[in-house]
Amino acid sequence: MPYDESVPPTPRRRPLLAAAVLAAVCLSTAACGAGGADGGAQALPGNSGSAASPSAPPSTSTPVPAKTSASPTPSAKPSKSAPGRASGPLSGKTVVIDPGHNPNNRLHTREINRQVDIGTTHKECDTTGTSTNSGYAEARFTLDVSHRLRTLLQAQGAKVVLTYDNDRPYGPCVDERARIGNDAKADAVVSVHADGSAVGNRGFHVILPALVRGGAADTSEIVEPSRDLGTRIAGLFVRDTGSAPSNYVGGNSGLDIRKDLGGLNLSTVPKVFIECGNMRDPKDAALLTSASWRQKAAQGIADGISSYLKG
Repeated sequence: MPYDESVPPTPRRRPLLAAAVLAAVCLSTAACGAGGADGGAQALPGNSGSAASPSAPPSTSTPVPAKTSASPTPSAKPSKSAPGRASGPLSGKTVVIDPGHNPNNRLHTREINRQVDIGTTHKECDTTGTSTNSGYAEARFTLDVSHRLRTLLQAQGAKVVLTYDNDRPYGPCVDERARIGNDAKADAVVSVHADGSAVGNRGFHVILPALVRGGAADTSEIVEPSRDLGTRIAGLFVRDTGSAPSNYVGGNSGLDIRKDLGGLNLSTVPKVFIECGNMRDPKDAALLTSASWRQKAAQGIADGISSYLKG
């Protein structure tokens, strides 16, 4: 499927972003140090200078750092599983990409509002996601970035599975999204999103699984590898996009920990979410609606995954 090259108009104002979180930590030797509990600030890898701005060109260097049963939804099988090249640095690795939401969820509110078991509680099957003020939907953004990400990972030899590829009327539900990664025995899973917060709230953040045990949820085996994966993605997203970590979530660390997301609670393989920016802030929206920036976003995520998988 071709990439979405549309660029809806959005000019606008940016507040000052914390520079401290963008202090350089060289990935050529090791990953950054451990952060505090539940989203405490943590140094980011992969940023080789002072605080980045959205206009800063990305570096070209390559870092070398240190359950419940699935709910019934249309088309129970994952779409478009594709192997990478016969050889490459990620040959033999499986990555699952989970494009957040579905452009057609808005047409199936009854189905997506159905409650599903996420281990510790019940939540909606899925949601519609957010959009920019100009109407560019999060689900459209996530699918486009996921396609770009798939291309980059396949070029390195990875086998890539998408949880869906615009091939079903709604969903999949959050429990099925988790199951697809589990069934694929993925080496890494990344769920791609964009946030819908207040104007002035800017930047990206990576969501890590909390330590959760309850019902079918048990994240004890994936908390640490998921933190490693998320930390590497955060650091390299800064480098490749020039965007700063969120100024409203995660204490300017670019990392947040949550225990209320079924896609994380039910995962048995390393998994993170990334909120690439705030669609409701005009300046972030200008980035998210730019095809060239979406390519940088995909590159940052791909570089983080590659860094994690190479060890």
